[in-house]
Amino acid sequence: MTDSSEDRDLLALAAAGDRAAFEAFYRRHGAWLAMRLRYRCADPALVDDIVQDTFLDVWRGAARYRDDGDVAGWLWRIGSRRLVDAARGHGARERLARLLARFRGREEPSAEEQVLAGVEHGDLAGAIARLSPELRAVVQATVLDGLTTAEAAALLRIPPGTVKTRAMRARRQLRQELT
Repeated sequence: MTDSSEDRDLLALAAAGDRAAFEAFYRRHGAWLAMRLRYRCADPALVDDIVQDTFLDVWRGAARYRDDGDVAGWLWRIGSRRLVDAARGHGARERLARLLARFRGREEPSAEEQVLAGVEHGDLAGAIARLSPELRAVVQATVLDGLTTAEAAALLRIPPGTVKTRAMRARRQLRQELT
């Protein structure tokens, strides 16, 4: 996507209050983040709000980037968590109803929309809550936040093989509980 060393430099300058560096960082990543969030959410207004909130978080706390991973992965974690927070927030049922109403022309919502609705309102939320903390963290990172195995491994500070093993165990446990 972009050169991480340049991104790190831009973040360091933005943390020092350099508005031009922050604007350059936004130009490099804003459209990419919006596109990636649109794969998770069909509400363009909500996606625009999430992108704005994400970059506002970066502007207010860019110094919190610890230089221990990919900048784009760090930015994606902020944006995806903001999206999850928005779905859990006040009015989530109304947003879900509007989203599903948009798809009435289709025979049924996409698989991802069904899963996200189940996370918020169905048995899946309870099944995920009953996972051990280690398995739940992997599910959160790889499924709900949409991180790759490598990104999840960096975030959780465990080897990629451990992420894969825990994901397999979590899927097996969820399958048993939900069938």
